[in-house]
Amino acid sequence: MRVNSTETSFRPATEADLPEIVALLASDPLGASRKHSGGAPAPSYEAAFEAIQGDANHEIIVPVLDGSVVGVLQLPFIPHLTYEGGWRAQIEGVRVSEGLRDRGVGRALIEWAIAKARDRGCHLV
Repeated sequence: MRVNSTETSFRPATEADLPEIVALLASDPLGASRKHSGGAPAPSYEAAFEAIQGDANHEIIVPVLDGSVVGVLQLPFIPHLTYEGGWRAQIEGVRVSEGLRDRGVGRALIEWAIAKARDRGCHLV
């Protein structure tokens, strides 16, 4: 995806991205009241990140622009009995850096997640 003639890429988040991710989650009115975004992430964030990373049915994806994390999306894959035991994907925790909102980053992130769900054979997103 291109933003101002610069390429945005998507990749799995790493533990090094955690401070930026928490700051993004805290950057909206709801998140500001329930997230700690100053300094190093609290141990609870690190524990949750490790649990998510250790589960093949969960992904945290970050868009990267000019080497910086500019958004985040969590994508759990959930088995269901419907569709003959089919899978679903649930898009959660979507945030885009304030300065890049309304410039297509969020749309591209959602489209990426839908394509990933389709690749995994999900019947519903």
